[in-house]
Amino acid sequence: MKKRDLLSWKELSRKDIEGLLSLARKLKRELKRGVSHRRLAGKTLALVFEKPSLRTRVSFETGMMQLGGHTVFLGPDEIRLGVRESVADCARVLSRWVDLIVVRTFSQATLEEMASHATAPIINGLTDLYHPCQVLADCLTLLEHKGKLDGLKIAFIGDGNNMAHSWMEAAEKLPLTVVAACPKGYEPNADVVRAVKANGGRVVVTRDVAEAARGADVLYTDVWASMGQESEAESRRRVFQGYQINRDVLALAKKDAVVMHCLPAHRGEEITDEALEGPQSVVFDQAENRLHAQKAIMLWLVKGFKG
Repeated sequence: MKKRDLLSWKELSRKDIEGLLSLARKLKRELKRGVSHRRLAGKTLALVFEKPSLRTRVSFETGMMQLGGHTVFLGPDEIRLGVRESVADCARVLSRWVDLIVVRTFSQATLEEMASHATAPIINGLTDLYHPCQVLADCLTLLEHKGKLDGLKIAFIGDGNNMAHSWMEAAEKLPLTVVAACPKGYEPNADVVRAVKANGGRVVVTRDVAEAARGADVLYTDVWASMGQESEAESRRRVFQGYQINRDVLALAKKDAVVMHCLPAHRGEEITDEALEGPQSVVFDQAENRLHAQKAIMLWLVKGFKG
């Protein structure tokens, strides 16, 4: 079987997405019923992380254990990609030992270099440009709460970051609309927006929070200052005032709209405690579903949907 990677949603067809979501739902049902699914017994996953993590690390480690496999964690001080050893050499050496590699790194270019030299499948655990695993888990969450993905309006409010990019790529593959409300100078990457639109994706970029939130099925946000932007945190707080999910923004969305956040959250900044803890929040379902979505991804990359 030809090696597959998951570097962004570009690698996924509509059929792949539907297959992954169906498999994730099946694995989740089996886990809840106590049905063992050790379908990756004897396999090893390497986690190559240049950034700290709670959800990505624990969900991948737990998922691989539930699938019967083993995980090796390599943190920033252990591997030092491109410093202690070249990215290409790390990719080729790890591929001789392990069956899957998750890379959580600052640069999409580093991830793509790993993939070009690795013979083991590479999974994007987060880069500056994309976070595909999170959006797959989010889609699983929306299927559970909305019963569908088709026709939904996703209002992304805040920084036009990797999460906004991955949601826009999802709009290229799925019949949903993404409207990103961002301050001037913090819009999503123009090349990403241009490519998605060229391929028929329904995306809108605005500075108007009300335009994004009005009639939305989903209100989505992320932190104003991501990892690596800590020095900008104070200036970003000033710029992003008004780009918050709160009671007033919720009132603009549909009555049954759900509130989503990929976490960690800075309560009182991009989202109020009231919105995060309110009855419309599905934030912690999103976090749980990282486990099930990523198990589906790992199984698909190693064995395919029939594995």
